[in-house]
Amino acid sequence: MDLIENCILNHDEINHKVKRIAYQIYESNVEEQDIILAGIASNGYLFAEKLRIALLEICDINPILCKVIIDKKHPTNLITTSLSKEEYTNKSLVLVDDVLNSGTTLIYGVKHFLDVPLKQFKTAVLVNRNHKKYPVKADFKGLSLSTSLNEHITVTFTGQETKVILE
Repeated sequence: MDLIENCILNHDEINHKVKRIAYQIYESNVEEQDIILAGIASNGYLFAEKLRIALLEICDINPILCKVIIDKKHPTNLITTSLSKEEYTNKSLVLVDDVLNSGTTLIYGVKHFLDVPLKQFKTAVLVNRNHKKYPVKADFKGLSLSTSLNEHITVTFTGQETKVILE
């Protein structure tokens, strides 16, 4: 028996979510000239790229991309970023990931950025699964979804095949 793909967000729905989140980010940073979009590699960074494009279309804020490299299997390992600490010091920063599941990746990402003073720190995810292990929340989220622990969310960011699948 073939499994039927359970698409919970298609390309157009994802684009709508991206635009809505971009407006929310803009509303909370309306006084800023620059904002750092720190995307957790790899899908979080791809999501951050989409948010950057949407922000450029709706406002004059300069969204600066930052790639955050976290070993998701060993999040206590060294975390690196494509920007130096000086480049995001005293700026507004949004930590971006595709799916918030247990909160492990996001909480260690938050911890990394707490080493420098920031004007504002927010988090954004495309899908929030509500399985928190840590007290972390997404300030901006595309979709909140209650799933079983056995289910898996897959986000694909490739051209017109952009989609979110529940497996």
